Amino acid sequence: MRKSPVTGTDFVSNLMAGGVYFFTTEQARKEFKTSAKATIALLWRLKGKGLINTPHRGFHVIVPPEYRAFSCLPAEEFVPDLMVHLKTPYYVGLLSAAQFHGAAHQKPQYFQVIVPKNRSLIECGRVRVSFIARRNLQKIPVETRNTPRGVLHLSTPEGTALDLVTYPEHAGGFGNVATVLLELSEKMQPKLLVKTARQASVMPYVQRLGYLLDRLKLKDLAAPLAEYVALRAQIITPLIPSLPKEGMPKNAKWKLIINSEIEADL
Repeated sequence: MRKSPVTGTDFVSNLMAGGVYFFTTEQARKEFKTSAKATIALLWRLKGKGLINTPHRGFHVIVPPEYRAFSCLPAEEFVPDLMVHLKTPYYVGLLSAAQFHGAAHQKPQYFQVIVPKNRSLIECGRVRVSFIARRNLQKIPVETRNTPRGVLHLSTPEGTALDLVTYPEHAGGFGNVATVLLELSEKMQPKLLVKTARQASVMPYVQRLGYLLDRLKLKDLAAPLAEYVALRAQIITPLIPSLPKEGMPKNAKWKLIINSEIEADL
């Protein structure tokens, strides 16, 4: 029978040596063969030494020396394992996904993760993870990226663009959305954009996205969306739903009430 590590530090070191950077409270309890109370006390001591942190109750990450100043692993290195632990589908989205695609104009304050239902904000040292609920998240196309600790799922450039116009309140408002779209444009493909719009988004968001792309003079990306809107859009909708729309000019091409002037920050 394998002997338990002599100390908590040995336990953490052994996991890191095997390329493992997370564990659960139950795993620690079984490893040390201690009571629940004693295990929690042990974990508190490890946390006090800066060796681990707990982004979610019962789920602990090991903090290697290079990340001790942050008191946590980077979010992209523990979120995949955390979501497996929570048995929750996810993808990294919005400004965080845009960063992975090269749109780095504005670094988000939170690592943004799309999930089926609302979850509370996670704070792990200096790392913050926010969760945005999307009921039909399986319809947004995703791709994978390798990280030093595993594989991360994130929305494609086209899926990211649609999420940005769907959740502008999580992306710094429509002005910042326009800026990010301009940066994302080199990674988006027209055919994939309209395909994603058809399968994943309701029409008003497609209309707003197309209008913004048009304003940014990204004609190749806007053109297939314009054809889709011309065929399918039935309702004239406001560009900014929260702003007044009475007496505002209309855009016939996109079937929008233009109740705000939106400019990219670049």
